[in-house]
Amino acid sequence: MTQSQSRPRTPAPWHPPAQEREGLWIFTRLRDFIDDIANTSPARLALTAFAAVCSVFTFLLSLPVSSADGTPTPIHQALFTAVSAVCVTGLTVVSTAIHWSFFGQLVILVGIFIGGLGTLTLASLLALMVSKRLGVRGKIIAAESMNNAGRLGEVGTLLRIVITTSVVIEGILALALVPRFLTLGEPFWQSVWHGVFYSISSFNNAGFTPHSDGIVPYETDLWILIPLMVGVFLGSLGFPVVMVLQQNGLNWKKWNLHTKLTIQVSLILLAAGTLLWALMEWDNARTIGPMAIGDKITHSLFASVMTRSGGFNLVDQNHMESTTKLLTDALMFAGGGSASTAGGIKVTTIAVMFLAIVAEARGDADVKVYGRTIPQGTMRVAISVIVAGATLVSVSAFLLLQFSGASLDRVLFETISAFATVGLSTGLSAEVPPEGVYVLTALMFAGRVGTVTLAAALALRQRSQLYHYPEERPIIG
Repeated sequence: MTQSQSRPRTPAPWHPPAQEREGLWIFTRLRDFIDDIANTSPARLALTAFAAVCSVFTFLLSLPVSSADGTPTPIHQALFTAVSAVCVTGLTVVSTAIHWSFFGQLVILVGIFIGGLGTLTLASLLALMVSKRLGVRGKIIAAESMNNAGRLGEVGTLLRIVITTSVVIEGILALALVPRFLTLGEPFWQSVWHGVFYSISSFNNAGFTPHSDGIVPYETDLWILIPLMVGVFLGSLGFPVVMVLQQNGLNWKKWNLHTKLTIQVSLILLAAGTLLWALMEWDNARTIGPMAIGDKITHSLFASVMTRSGGFNLVDQNHMESTTKLLTDALMFAGGGSASTAGGIKVTTIAVMFLAIVAEARGDADVKVYGRTIPQGTMRVAISVIVAGATLVSVSAFLLLQFSGASLDRVLFETISAFATVGLSTGLSAEVPPEGVYVLTALMFAGRVGTVTLAAALALRQRSQLYHYPEERPIIG
């Protein structure tokens, strides 16, 4: 046997056709582009991912198949609804039950589920799907969003937990709601659809309803109201808190600081909101005045839960007292927990600023709570989030006053609801001209991704300095 026969031949390398190579080249460039953004500017990746998702759902909702009458939906209405769904807001310019077909409602529901995962989660998933990996900086951003910065290697596992947790909780809520719709006389598949829709809409704090008159017909039905309140409250706590509760249960000592502050402030706002809402509306004949005491308490608790981002309502917001509207504005602006489906400036931001004020009043050098010191950088981020949120609301309210000519209380209510992704409305969204619709659309998008992304970006933006200027205190107050 010769030497050439004893050695197996090495097969020649396979080269794909030119067209296939060109397609792979485009995919490679896209992968490198996304990977570069994920490593250098995860905040920009989050904005890009959410904008892309909103664009896709705008296109789908503008199709004739998405409307009930088979005609294309105007672009400003399709864009507003898509952004409202993806940003889990719940504001509408057309009736969800009447204007949209089953396909259109399904598109809205999928948008709610995707948007509820959060900006940073969605950006991380995009990076993992396209480039198959996250850089160190991208992992830090993703881990920070889950309050798990110490375990960067588990980011992929955390993302799977987030999705699994969402599906499980929404499934349990649907199982609680479907039987009730069946007992109310709805057909089986319609009951399933409504149960699934309300479960996803409630846990993601979206506030969309598949009924033309919303949930007003069920204003005394605890079988429906309780699952909705539970879903909204759990969604408003945030995935980091839910995961801590899964691991440690109700053992307070094993909770981290973020979980303690989130749950404590959420319960305080829930109790205070319920009490104040009841006191202000107790004798209002246009809302809960004629009701029995038990129904009044139910309405007050429901309103307090939904005001901080749920968006479902049992009474006409225009019929509330002016003081109640102001209370609602404050609770909407406060919002829910960080990395949650709720909006607003977040309850931990409020807690940090309150603790800083208390420390300043006492003359303490450090801001301390539960045996922990809150870093100065965290307080700077909290200030930035509050100022950014107030600025967005102020500028948008000014523009909406110019475009709509409505009263200040209605405009302020609508702009805060849009920024905080709540979805409660006085009906102004459906009344404003297209330019006003675009203002509210931009505000919903900024409210969902702006402050969160700003906080994540600022938390990691630290520059080393080789020198410090001399200190000098200006007069404050």
